[in-house]
Amino acid sequence: MDLYQIFLEHPIVTTDSRNCPDGSIFFALKGDKFNANKFAHEALEKGCSYAVIDEAEYATDSRFIVVRDVLKALQDLANQHRKNVGVKIIGITGTNGKTTTKELIASVLQEKYKVHFTKGNLNNHIGVPLTLLQLTSEHQLAIIEMGANHPGEIKTLCEIAEPDFGIITNVGKAHLEGFGSFEGVKQTKAELYDYISANGKGIFINNDNESLKEMAKSAKIHEDKQVAYSLKANDDLTMVTGMISSSDPFLNMQCQTGTIFDINTHLVGAYNAENILAAVTIGHFFGLKNTQIKHGIETYKPLNNRSQFIDSGKNKLIVDAYNANPTSMLAAINNFAEMQSNNKMLILGDMFELGNQSEIEHQNIVNVLEEKKFHNVLLIGTAFMNTNNNFKTFNDVDDLTTYISNNCPANNIILIKGSRSVQLEKIISLL
Repeated sequence: MDLYQIFLEHPIVTTDSRNCPDGSIFFALKGDKFNANKFAHEALEKGCSYAVIDEAEYATDSRFIVVRDVLKALQDLANQHRKNVGVKIIGITGTNGKTTTKELIASVLQEKYKVHFTKGNLNNHIGVPLTLLQLTSEHQLAIIEMGANHPGEIKTLCEIAEPDFGIITNVGKAHLEGFGSFEGVKQTKAELYDYISANGKGIFINNDNESLKEMAKSAKIHEDKQVAYSLKANDDLTMVTGMISSSDPFLNMQCQTGTIFDINTHLVGAYNAENILAAVTIGHFFGLKNTQIKHGIETYKPLNNRSQFIDSGKNKLIVDAYNANPTSMLAAINNFAEMQSNNKMLILGDMFELGNQSEIEHQNIVNVLEEKKFHNVLLIGTAFMNTNNNFKTFNDVDDLTTYISNNCPANNIILIKGSRSVQLEKIISLL
């Protein structure tokens, strides 16, 4: 039987032999340290109806579907389903803010449409297919997040998801170990523009970002396929504009889509203004009223350690500890410096995947902290420990936990920022 026909009859897919819903299809993926072919029989025993494998020796009955490559089969199945369902798809990528922007866009569009969007960070060569396979005929729009840390990955994800529209939030210094340089970052993110230029309907673009404008030009995306937004005053009534009203700590904005309206958000950080404006722009493009756009953004509350504000009773915490790179770290520090408070504290963790630029970039962060005259700073990780600094440094989060347990701050506003692997979320309950 054709795999897609089987999927239509069993539309739940799993790649985890520990999670096997009744009637689902198990895809036996391989990795550097695992071979799920070995667990295919176990998945069937737990409730799966079929198992897709690529090592025939594990097939013992008709419930096993043997393919040449399980990952490719999963991706091809997702692409076929995407085509058959025919939902309009917005592809989103970028160095910083893509997950927050995705969730803001979804929150806005859900005011009018049945929307499907990437959950968590299922944004890679496995996560994108799994997200697409959850599409149903009821969905009217989908927002598919695309992540990458090597050249060519966005191109592959575009070929799977076939987005109708694209948005790149920004480009910055991240995953330099895989991309090689900032130019490598730009070229990889621009693969979304390249796909839209050849196959799509248009892009949503931050008109203030010179790198994005240059990338769109290189991809030969005609201006009539660009829906622009800007945080600068502009006489072009076709462009959505916005300005920051306040950001201490919550970001409030005034936006203009032909008429002016205010938005009061639950997000911390002026750097989120362009993310909010992207959601406003896309909502406006898809025909939402300003009241719907406003409600969609104002009801969104971050709960994923991204631009999250927590009042613990002892301290006020700004938690942005899901990820970090030099661009996002500097944005967070600069925003924190502008906030009005006499009791500021920073807890910053290492930034990863920077390759031979790691030493320079971490030292640069330390230099900025000193320029901003921050004194109450805790730095966590070997990269920060190897910098020339006068702050308290800790090898890892366990050492930090011990210190905080014995020296718990009070009545501070604390910025917590670092790469996910540092696990700074462990200290939140102590503060």
